[in-house]
Amino acid sequence: MKKIFFASDFHLGGSDKMASRARERKIIAWLRQIEQEAEAIYLVGDVFDFWFEYQHVVPKGFVRLLATLAEFVEKGIEVHIFVGNHDLWIKEYLSDEIGLIVHQQAYEVQLHKKRFFIAHGDGLGPGDYKYKLLKKIFTNRVCQWLFRWLHPDLGMKLALFSSTKSRESQHEPDFFLGKDKEWLLQYANYKLKQQADINYFVFGHRHLPLDVLLDNQSSRYINLGDWINYCTYLEFNGIDIQLKAFEQADFDDSSVKH
Repeated sequence: MKKIFFASDFHLGGSDKMASRARERKIIAWLRQIEQEAEAIYLVGDVFDFWFEYQHVVPKGFVRLLATLAEFVEKGIEVHIFVGNHDLWIKEYLSDEIGLIVHQQAYEVQLHKKRFFIAHGDGLGPGDYKYKLLKKIFTNRVCQWLFRWLHPDLGMKLALFSSTKSRESQHEPDFFLGKDKEWLLQYANYKLKQQADINYFVFGHRHLPLDVLLDNQSSRYINLGDWINYCTYLEFNGIDIQLKAFEQADFDDSSVKH
């Protein structure tokens, strides 16, 4: 049986260009490793450290990743991409030019008789009211229209600076805080009370790989971690799921086309 894969938080295009390029090559090596057995791939937000689509301009870079994803789509592999808090201005370009399935909101789907709730995770759960207010501003069409009038050189420079500062200021502890303090886990338990048939809640955003049994003792909350520190991904074989890490030993840089 073909498998379904999930990953998130690549943060490509950050201020450290060398690290971003190395990370992109590693991601492509992972994609090549799963290519033959992949039925679908879900990229669950913050693939880019910043993304904005002007009418005739998109951020430069990422050509190796985008070309690989376009190739996968042409081979019949579904590739889904979710808008995260760093790349929330993804619009039509990736769907029109590459064929990715873009999700602006949380997505519920049944995959091989299992029910999944998939979202990047930003703005969900209790608290974090400051960010929730900022997200309303950033997703406001008037604000986006005003930003569009900045020259791309200036707009991208300001946005990347802000993105870097935001990631540094919002860094969360790299350990499990407990069921009463992990806010995405709290949201998953809350959602289960409304909709008890969800088997798996799959999120990114937290940057920490987690697989936790929820209050009903059958559903699970999975956080995908990131590709800055962990290089983790989720594999679903149609029956069960497994959180895995793409090991450095598996990565042969010479095998990736430059």
